Amino acid sequence: MKKNPLIKMIVFGVIAIILWGVGFFTKLWDTLPKGAGIHLNPANILRILFWIFATLFVERLLVFLLAKIKPEDRRAKTVTSVISNMLKYIAAIVIFCGVLTILGVNIATIVASIGVIALIIGFGAESLIADVVTGLFILVDNQYNVGDIIEVGGFRGTVSDIGIRTTCVTDPGGNVKIINNSDMKNILNRSDKNSKAVAVFPVPYDTDIPALEEKIPAMLDKIYSYHSDVFKSAPKYLGVDALSASSVDLKFVVEVDESNIYSGTRLLNRELFVGMRDLGVECPFQQVDIHTK
Repeated sequence: MKKNPLIKMIVFGVIAIILWGVGFFTKLWDTLPKGAGIHLNPANILRILFWIFATLFVERLLVFLLAKIKPEDRRAKTVTSVISNMLKYIAAIVIFCGVLTILGVNIATIVASIGVIALIIGFGAESLIADVVTGLFILVDNQYNVGDIIEVGGFRGTVSDIGIRTTCVTDPGGNVKIINNSDMKNILNRSDKNSKAVAVFPVPYDTDIPALEEKIPAMLDKIYSYHSDVFKSAPKYLGVDALSASSVDLKFVVEVDESNIYSGTRLLNRELFVGMRDLGVECPFQQVDIHTK
């Protein structure tokens, strides 16, 4: 079961306060290392533990505050998601540098050697670097945001989280796919414009099509009045879509939000069935003509 982030924040804060109190009352904060080199003693161990838990408390506090913002704009949600994701990496760097400083390691020397280290890591973590760089470009280029409905690699869903390494996409069934940012290619963002729900309704061959077409507009207006919360406008009749084996197929389309693309199609099918029945038109059964000599 996923732990409550508020509880973790409180635990880190309480531990940091206890460690600070121990150092204050035992005068360990006043103990300074003597001589050059790495110093591992009770005072430094206490300082290291305090530094770790204090940093984790601050990181959890900032994440908690960001989670409380809950912006309505999808772009703002994306920025909030990326910042929350970056905070844990920043906290790790702060802890690492702080621990080395407490032990007496010269950070300036490490920074001066960072070029060689980066070169070595670059060859071994090429995919990781590609994910991070691509994540930054995704944020700057505004290709998609948290809450957008996208399709990538045949997987369609809502962007639930964007990090500096990965993007989480949740499909209508609640399945979450975690995709490396470097693999986010050929993305189809379906949230930019309205989508169209399409329905094909079969009618018998003996149906008087011209007479039926005169009644269809009123039926479609009635359908829109019932479901204006889902449909952006009245459904449109596009005409005869196909001449099937046992029916004449009529095609209808209606604009909906991408989030309602499937429910809109189901709703349109239902209302067409009910509306056509009210007009005296039934769905045809499969018919087979047998000729014998």
